[in-house]
Amino acid sequence: MRSIYFFIIAFSMLSNNLLVAQNNTNVLVFIVDDLRDDLGCYGNDIVKSPNIDALAEKGVLFNKAYAQQGICAPSRMSILTGLRPETIGIYDIFTPMRKVRKDIESMPQFFKANNYKTASIGKVYHHGRDDKDVWDIYHSKEPNSYVKKENKDLIARLKKEKKKVKGPAFENADVEDEAYKDGRAANYAIAALKTLKDDPFLMFVGLSKPHLPFNAPKKYWDLYNRNDFKVPSRQKPKDMYKLALSKWGELKNYSNIPNIDALNDDLTKELTHGYYASISYIDAQIGKIMNTLDKLDLRKNTLIVFMSDHGYKLGEYGAWCKHSNMELDVRVPLIISRELNYKAKTNGSKSDALVENIDIFPTIAEICGLKKPKIDGKSIVPLLNDPLKAWDAAAYSLYPRGKKYMGCTVTDGEWRYTEWRNSVSQELLFTELYNHKNNNKVADKNVAADKKFKSVKKRMKALLQVQFAADRASFYTTPKY
Repeated sequence: MRSIYFFIIAFSMLSNNLLVAQNNTNVLVFIVDDLRDDLGCYGNDIVKSPNIDALAEKGVLFNKAYAQQGICAPSRMSILTGLRPETIGIYDIFTPMRKVRKDIESMPQFFKANNYKTASIGKVYHHGRDDKDVWDIYHSKEPNSYVKKENKDLIARLKKEKKKVKGPAFENADVEDEAYKDGRAANYAIAALKTLKDDPFLMFVGLSKPHLPFNAPKKYWDLYNRNDFKVPSRQKPKDMYKLALSKWGELKNYSNIPNIDALNDDLTKELTHGYYASISYIDAQIGKIMNTLDKLDLRKNTLIVFMSDHGYKLGEYGAWCKHSNMELDVRVPLIISRELNYKAKTNGSKSDALVENIDIFPTIAEICGLKKPKIDGKSIVPLLNDPLKAWDAAAYSLYPRGKKYMGCTVTDGEWRYTEWRNSVSQELLFTELYNHKNNNKVADKNVAADKKFKSVKKRMKALLQVQFAADRASFYTTPKY
């Protein structure tokens, strides 16, 4: 009799735990590296991204989402904490967050404290050591690797010669997805879903492509005809600040990239081919993970977020990569799809509201019914219910040039205004004003000194002051949190 009693108690506890897991909202975040909004669902008729497009059909696509800095490490810190780079106080790619900011509560810490299981797959933080012990399941980002023998031999020779040069900027071996790291990351994510299916979870899946090198299986390269790619204008914006663009050394560090001011048309098309093939490669991995979510019957109570850490340049201005305040580098794709059992779910909608990557943390917290932490980001749940709802007047980003200069920038969705300042004294050194109306993401002329746009400049300057006051403290003064 006693054994039957204990069996009933144990079965009841198990049933209750399963019920809790089913009622709680799970969270799956796809965070993609270096992805600009070149996707089918964003109107690009060349890129093949069927799985991401399908996700957009079941959620809300944000046309004007912005990263807080156009570089991996600080941007990802902002996403995972809901804090701006100027609140965290780290603007470079070399400093791990926990090396200097042990006081900040991150998303995995917050959710773990609220009885969620947490998982980090692939590149989530730029520095894997940040919060490594907080994740219940952790698969670190893998280093870049090559499959072709000639490329492996080249890298071995470069190492032997102690040359500080990376391998080729792209590779297209005829291999299965798992031969490259994002294919393996997808498998880790699938295994993690099977492990966590009976628990409420927060899972980040960090997909490394389309970050350099553009290494993807040949079948994804075969989806494209290189003749379809248009070479963008290499013209730099007239009267731009001398430090507005970088010298894109990130790309020039690869062995098959010449150290010149502008790449020729053939190499531009080849790199674009690799970038787009890489997008299709990670799109396929997302499809595998989403299929697993469906098979495990988890989609009904799982919120999906698809996002990028920042944008990218593919030869515009004769430049490449990110590392600037230009619209191409700070505008990002963002798609949020509510759990299927949410009765007011909005499908296939688009929003032109100005939103920021720091808004993800409070948004997820609210959807999960958790008390929102006091952070810089703002929940955009109202936009998920009503994508056309009036929203914020501006979105903000910044980018330093060394420690001496800071570029502070603001957009109202049509204009971008940037002030270049002394990082310590806030002395104003230069201003830029670019017209981005009609979804034009490429700046052509700085009109900050043009009297015809005096009123626009005045209005944009006032918006900038809201976040970057002219009398603020040095950007390198440790902020209080």
